[in-house]
Amino acid sequence: MAPAGSPLVVAAPTSASTSLWDRVSKFVSDNKALVYSISAVTFVVVSGAGVYYVMYNKKSQPSTGRPSSSTAADKKRAKKEKRRQKKEKERQEAKEEKSEKSTESKSAASSPDSKLINLPDISEESLTGLSEETRKDYAIQYKNAGNAEFKKKDYEKAIELYTQAIFCHPDAVFYSNRAACYSAQEKWEKVIEDVTAALELEPEYLKALSRRGNAYEKLKDYPNAVLDYTAVCVLGQTPNDPLSGSIDRLLQAMGEARAKELLKTRKKSLPSIAFITAHLESFHKREMPSEIINASEETGDHYLKLGLEAMEKKTIEAYYEAYEFFEKAVELKASKLALAYEMLATFRFLMADNIGAMSDLTQSIDIEPTVQSYIKRALLWMEQSDISKTNADFEAAIKLDANSADIYYHRGQVHFLLSEFAEAAKDYQKSIDLDKQFVYSHIQLAVTQYKLGSTSSAMAAFRRCIKNFEKKPDVYNYYGELLMDQQRYSDAIEKFEKAFELEKSQKSSGYNVLPLINKAFVLWQYKMGTIQEAEELCKQALLLDGQSDIAVGTLAQLLLSQNKMDEALVYFEKQLDLARTEQEIMQAATFIEAAKTQIKLLERYPKLKERLHGMGMGL
Repeated sequence: MAPAGSPLVVAAPTSASTSLWDRVSKFVSDNKALVYSISAVTFVVVSGAGVYYVMYNKKSQPSTGRPSSSTAADKKRAKKEKRRQKKEKERQEAKEEKSEKSTESKSAASSPDSKLINLPDISEESLTGLSEETRKDYAIQYKNAGNAEFKKKDYEKAIELYTQAIFCHPDAVFYSNRAACYSAQEKWEKVIEDVTAALELEPEYLKALSRRGNAYEKLKDYPNAVLDYTAVCVLGQTPNDPLSGSIDRLLQAMGEARAKELLKTRKKSLPSIAFITAHLESFHKREMPSEIINASEETGDHYLKLGLEAMEKKTIEAYYEAYEFFEKAVELKASKLALAYEMLATFRFLMADNIGAMSDLTQSIDIEPTVQSYIKRALLWMEQSDISKTNADFEAAIKLDANSADIYYHRGQVHFLLSEFAEAAKDYQKSIDLDKQFVYSHIQLAVTQYKLGSTSSAMAAFRRCIKNFEKKPDVYNYYGELLMDQQRYSDAIEKFEKAFELEKSQKSSGYNVLPLINKAFVLWQYKMGTIQEAEELCKQALLLDGQSDIAVGTLAQLLLSQNKMDEALVYFEKQLDLARTEQEIMQAATFIEAAKTQIKLLERYPKLKERLHGMGMGL
């Protein structure tokens, strides 16, 4: 939940309360195909402490601070499913073992050691008149001899013998065994060639698929490696197969590679209107300096004034103009140069140019320090996980003005992010004491009380917020999120609808579409409506704010859940276009590669759809 705040990058999971994108990510992790079970992926999380970018690890998911929703029945079902998967894996392994041994079982009991076997002389002419049974028998003899040479690591001799076995009677096991020899010799192209031949004879031969996946990986053909590894896990109905770790690793490598390529040419861009507005409104508005009101045209002061005026329009075009005006104000050395640097840094920060933002803020502070410049630099230090410098800048801000509500609100955000909820609550209350009209401190205090386990206090706080700030859409939206978390879905939908109704009545553009997405999520995941209704809400949100990455991501998942794969890919690509940081780009690129894998898997094995549903990994 994010009333307003600043985007922070942290190196470890936080305990941020469950939020829209958090819930979408968890739904994907729990319900999509195996290719989405990425073990450590950067997810966008709209948390109780603002919009943050945090590392989500499925093996160590942060606690929500609330009682687990799992029940004894859930655990019993999970154990039953685990036993079923184990039995299925054993069944598949037994089937493969039987396939490998069945053709040699007759001779195994009576044949002497393979080293003593007098192998039959064979040629195309000599095999022509032989029966199928005799050809199979000859093939087994050559295969057994090849196994003996393989054990001695005489791979060339083993290859020769397996080739003769194939000549007598082509069999998937013989091709796979010869591929094992090539694998030992690191002849990866030949491995792929032989395994592909084996799979033409036996399409669901898991050992062969795994072997070819490894060869593709060695050749750095990661898309095909992921496809084969995924097929092994899904065909074997073993989503917890060790290969899932390889899938995760390769998907991330693919995402990172694409991210690096895109970053070479990607221009810095601003996030959605809602994101920008939330960040700017998390600071108290300052009056325009009197010195620049009547500034002459083409001066630094003139451009500084233009930038501040552009911000008031609250449109994406005006925000880009403001950024350019502040650049010009700095270049022309405005008389209020510290303010020009601070505002330029604000927009660099929103564009994820944190190095530039840090440099500009330091320049601003060196010229003329202000409370807001110290706070903004503190948030950048927090992104670098430098808590000492973060605290130092907050203390410096307090020395300038101990009665600034902004200081305690943003320091509360930092405490919240660090799961220091008691300290966060103290700072939010201090901010409220200094300015009772600053709605975000009230909202955030209520969220923090909920995190501390005091549900009744949190709900009472939200009811007071509604009474005191009845025209503020954010109050209803975040109250709705708490109601949703308590499974009061109808009440939550009512609050989301009220929030958006207020948005429309108060603005002509620049809508915060989060209430629409929240409502869509309730309709979708909690079956309070149809998936088509949820899809339409997401599309409506995008018409109002085409830069909303949360709307794009949610819509992509909705389409994916309906098996509208090509449409889903279009929105995953759009999400990639909207991504600004390397982490965001990597996440979006990883989802795209995963979706492509899923499409190819179903094209290769059309019957897998039912099997995926049976594994609880339905599309």
